[in-house]
Amino acid sequence: MAVAVSAPPQTAAIVPRRGQFLRTMPTKAKVGGGILAIFVLVAIIGPAIAPYDPSATNPNALGAVGPTAAHLLGTTTTGQDVLSQLLVGMRSSVVLGVLTATIATTLSVATGVTAGFLGGVADEGLSLLMNVFVVLPALPLLIVLLGYLPNSGDLPTAIVLSALGWSWGARVIRAQTLTLRSRDFIAAARETGERTWRLVVFEILPNEVSLIAANFVGTFLYAILTSVALAFIGVANFSTWNLGTMLFWAQSANAFSIGAWWWYVPPGVAAALLGTGLVLLNFGLDELGNPRLRNSTGRRKRRRGGWRPTGSATTAHRAGPKWSGRAWRPTDPTPVERVEPLA
Repeated sequence: MAVAVSAPPQTAAIVPRRGQFLRTMPTKAKVGGGILAIFVLVAIIGPAIAPYDPSATNPNALGAVGPTAAHLLGTTTTGQDVLSQLLVGMRSSVVLGVLTATIATTLSVATGVTAGFLGGVADEGLSLLMNVFVVLPALPLLIVLLGYLPNSGDLPTAIVLSALGWSWGARVIRAQTLTLRSRDFIAAARETGERTWRLVVFEILPNEVSLIAANFVGTFLYAILTSVALAFIGVANFSTWNLGTMLFWAQSANAFSIGAWWWYVPPGVAAALLGTGLVLLNFGLDELGNPRLRNSTGRRKRRRGGWRPTGSATTAHRAGPKWSGRAWRPTDPTPVERVEPLA
């Protein structure tokens, strides 16, 4: 005697639709990217829309004046417009961050990929170099080196910052390269006679794009916050305006004591928002390139939605029956029957 048992319906593979990458991008990355885009826009057009010369003083100024119709963010004790200083200084801060991130990321990728892919003596020598720069006391060296570079511009400052900030990213990229070097697709490419530079450029680097992007954003954040901190303590180029020099002059003029909040709050809030945007973008890129973080975020969203899928979201939606008229009508084709003998 036999009984017919219905087999589970077969579901088709889910094909990603066009634009799915943008829809699946983490919310943190979208918010952080939006904040960063606003600051970059301000850095580009800021000096052109500044209402006054940020360095122009008013000899008749009787002290710091709060926000008015003529000066939307108030003035300093010498009559300088705070809004103009903020708009002009934003460009210097963003340019310094981009220069530092570009130089440091280039050094990190070149050193990390070379050490991880070649191995042997090259790996040991470059790893020793990374470890030396990792243990160097960065803040005292920055103070000493930048003290010998007064009024030198953004490029020397970016070189000093990147020289002391590239080693952490290089260690991470080296570890990832060591993992990728032992993969099957690298061995297959070697067997086909691919040259070393082609293996690095077309096989290794495309698999490290998210890691390199996260390293760039992290170095950008490090450069912005470090430059603001160094300028606040008086180690900076005061021939140009940036967020750090604004805070330095506010502190030097005792703006905190006299209650001139409009002098130090705008640059402080701008630095905090820029740092927040970079942190969110960094976390979003890390989640985008890490399948474990991406899967855990998806599970949390589904639990908040109040349902538990048996497979994928599309499968759970299509496999269930739908109500049609007075009776339930299955949406899948008639299941295949197989015969199994009774025990």
